[in-house]
Amino acid sequence: MRPSHSAILLTLAVTSTVLAQDAKPLGYQDTPIIPGTNWHVHDGLRPQPKIITPGKNPGDAPSDAIMLFDGKDLSKFKKNPSPKPNWTVEEGCAVSVKGAGYLESTDQFGPDIQLHVEWAAPTPPEGTGQGRGNSGVFLFGVYEIQVLDCYENKTYPDGQAAALYGQTPPLVNACRKPGEFQTYDIIFNGPRFEGSELKQPAYATVLHNGVVVQNHVQLLGATGHKNAAKYTPHGDKGPIKLQDHGNPVRYRNLWIRELQPVDSQ
Repeated sequence: MRPSHSAILLTLAVTSTVLAQDAKPLGYQDTPIIPGTNWHVHDGLRPQPKIITPGKNPGDAPSDAIMLFDGKDLSKFKKNPSPKPNWTVEEGCAVSVKGAGYLESTDQFGPDIQLHVEWAAPTPPEGTGQGRGNSGVFLFGVYEIQVLDCYENKTYPDGQAAALYGQTPPLVNACRKPGEFQTYDIIFNGPRFEGSELKQPAYATVLHNGVVVQNHVQLLGATGHKNAAKYTPHGDKGPIKLQDHGNPVRYRNLWIRELQPVDSQ
């Protein structure tokens, strides 16, 4: 049976009403301006956050991440010139080789980043203190998050795993046993300089194996050994470096995201 003329008109009217409701502007334009922005409270004209696909499993890279190392090759990193040795890839891991020096990313990132790192200390463990499973993750190439086997292995607090080396110990020791993979999820707000003047210091938040161990901690400057940290002016982007400290520490599943406010995307 064909719908009646009146039924068709009713359907069209309902559809028009729904479309009109959908076309209604989002949010409000008659509310106060949010301090420090050009946007009203609940402003529907403010840029929408872009849609990304999160990783399927915990630790998987989201769709907008840059994969630094996926277990296949080190093409995203610089190679040491001959005759120095280079880091190796073994069973899906980048492995520190004694004497190879830093593994440095070819690209630079910043000023604000999210970095995911998975690492494992050598097993069976050898040495004590700073001599056991020592490496490090360097942001902008100069700010170190310490990597160290601190499972039943004591050292000075500002030099243990997940410390801002030489500056701030982690809130807790969340280390797994040597040989087991561990995760660092790092949110880093790089420093801001105007010429030679520091306008804003760097801040770091670090989760070690899912546990908050650095809670938006202010950095005192670039990492040093046996000396106080201090800032030296640099650009708003820098490389990611992994440290060779003479121990065969393994790394896998390294990815990074540059963090930008929604209004600037």
